[in-house]
Amino acid sequence: MGEVHRQLPPWLRRPIGSGETFEHTHHTLSTLGLETICTNANCPNRGQCWSRGTATILILGNICTRNCGFCSVASGKPTPPDPEEPARAAKMAKEMKLKYLVITSVNRDDLLDGGARHFCDVVNRCRRDNGDLKFELLVPDFRTCQDEALDILSQALPFVFGHNVETVPPLYAKVRPGGDYRTSLDLLRKAKGRLGSQTKSSIMLGLGETEDEVRRVLDDLRGVGCDRVAIGQYLRPSKQSLDVVEFIAPEKFDWWAQLAREIGFTWVMSSPFTRSSYHAERETPDFSSTGD
Repeated sequence: MGEVHRQLPPWLRRPIGSGETFEHTHHTLSTLGLETICTNANCPNRGQCWSRGTATILILGNICTRNCGFCSVASGKPTPPDPEEPARAAKMAKEMKLKYLVITSVNRDDLLDGGARHFCDVVNRCRRDNGDLKFELLVPDFRTCQDEALDILSQALPFVFGHNVETVPPLYAKVRPGGDYRTSLDLLRKAKGRLGSQTKSSIMLGLGETEDEVRRVLDDLRGVGCDRVAIGQYLRPSKQSLDVVEFIAPEKFDWWAQLAREIGFTWVMSSPFTRSSYHAERETPDFSSTGD
């Protein structure tokens, strides 16, 4: 059978951003030469987030050492970490008057520490120049250096520690072939024990998973002490990415939110447009799928 490209339902149509704040965000990021996951992953929330004056910066370049089926970030041989990037990130935070900054990166399997030192340098420089700034890190799995990476990151506390499991285990070979479900759970467990931070993960729906499989993932996340969870609809970010198998109705995301609260997550966001960094700054997010 050939590929099936499903038409977006009405609840998944979102306007492109505009306005003075959007333009200021775009200009600041462009002028400082900073990458964002918003653009590299073709996030549908870019217009809304940039219009609110927020963006998730992508450090360590925009070339990933892995090639996951759900992602549109380029894969290949990355360049060395940019020693000027921490200063540019700090300047961005100041110019945009940020109170909360989400920092993520590509996978850097070419680096002995997986990029942990660079994460630490970015956080510490941003904190030095923006004293009240709070942080959330969305990190790769550090598959060969988890203990070393956590030791390094402990020098940049406090922050919310995020790492996404992305999908259910049976779909890893197709969706996240460079990752390993148990390795991701191990990282979240170690981070909770060694950093003492709030931990967070995210899962995409609509890739062919079953309800039982999603429930087991949520249980597994709680089993390793994960505090926060984001549940969103997978949307095909590029022509080369995996097709959507199913569009999940907004009401079903409300159902998942209720279940997640019942099994002990203290911070839950579940909606078609939810992404791991979407409204991350909210202390008590609107659990309803209509609360975007």
